[in-house]
Amino acid sequence: MELPQGAPHEFVGVQRMLDLARTHLGMEVAWLSQFGDGQQVIHAASGDTAAMNVVLGEGTPLHGSFCVRVISGALPPVVPDARRDLVARDLDVTRDLGIGSYVGAPVRDADGAVTGMLCCLSRTASPELDVHASRYAALVADLISDHLASAAVLEQRDRQRTRMVVQGVLGRGAIRMLFQPVVALDTGHVVGVEALARFDVPSFPTPAHAFAAATHVGLGTELELLAVRRALAGLEQLPRGVRLSVNLSAEALLDPATPDLLLRAGHRARRDGRSLCVEVTEHTQVMDYPALIEVTGRLREAGLALAVDDAGAGFASLRHILRLRPDVIKADLDLVRGVDSDPVRQALIRSLVGFAAEIGADLIAEGIETQAEREALLDLGVPLGQGYLLGRPAPLPVLEDEPVGT
Repeated sequence: MELPQGAPHEFVGVQRMLDLARTHLGMEVAWLSQFGDGQQVIHAASGDTAAMNVVLGEGTPLHGSFCVRVISGALPPVVPDARRDLVARDLDVTRDLGIGSYVGAPVRDADGAVTGMLCCLSRTASPELDVHASRYAALVADLISDHLASAAVLEQRDRQRTRMVVQGVLGRGAIRMLFQPVVALDTGHVVGVEALARFDVPSFPTPAHAFAAATHVGLGTELELLAVRRALAGLEQLPRGVRLSVNLSAEALLDPATPDLLLRAGHRARRDGRSLCVEVTEHTQVMDYPALIEVTGRLREAGLALAVDDAGAGFASLRHILRLRPDVIKADLDLVRGVDSDPVRQALIRSLVGFAAEIGADLIAEGIETQAEREALLDLGVPLGQGYLLGRPAPLPVLEDEPVGT
């Protein structure tokens, strides 16, 4: 039995039912599909799907399927010999999947509307299939329907609870901002700080949990902007010449309220001899790069810097760098950890140093925890760093007159 990668968690519970249906009916394969936009997508299956050219998680046209004909009555729910059935034998899907026999029953939502299909198939004819097979498949389909309806109810309850928690955070402003220094590795002088959100909420053990939960219930942008406003409130406490970095997802950057908020803060920062940087995070997928480029272009024209986080951690950060051409590149902590003793990490860091120099970007190494890592990064040409060795996140004021991490 198998699930497609990334399948919704509620489909895990139908696996046993698919196994039972397949073995009880003596079929090679059983699957659960869902309908939408003229397609059916197989979300869970039991048996050797590859032998019947079935790919989990991919959509196929509904109009050519057995399913749509069973629902309309053009095909009976039980087809003991597809190659002899007057309707089934002429269908492309019979040939493409090598269907010899078939049993199907609709899966319905809580309102009784058909949302998918339980299908059991074999490559050979099964003359023993009869009305009892149809009744059994219908029973299993009803059980699956009930299971999915219950899962949907539980999911909705979880969403409601999560939404209430996030709304509580937003309503109370229950967020603390800490600031971690960015340091010149050669001198130890602080050149900037990154604002980092913290939540004293048991439901959110880490900031990543909080932002992911808020995004899940449609409040991600609101929570991000609350964090940014709190961070910007500390701008005047920073020494002149220090840059404040705030984190925003692409979705939050594209919110109509965000550019004006940042432009006003950037003007205030420049007036007082400070600067502002926006780090583009991966809380949500970038759906509209042209719009994001337009917004970040406006910010940069006004003197704000643009940073891309987690460089080297995956394709998403590299795509950000290629599309956004940032002013600051932050090397991911996984590249930095142990760089003093790992030639491969050293080679990757060296390539980032050259790349950043080519495009005129500052390079910051994140996650520096040992003096050996710091010295190795200096030898590789990395100018700036951030990490526990250089300074932990702390409330303002976090900066001293003396160099840090030396």
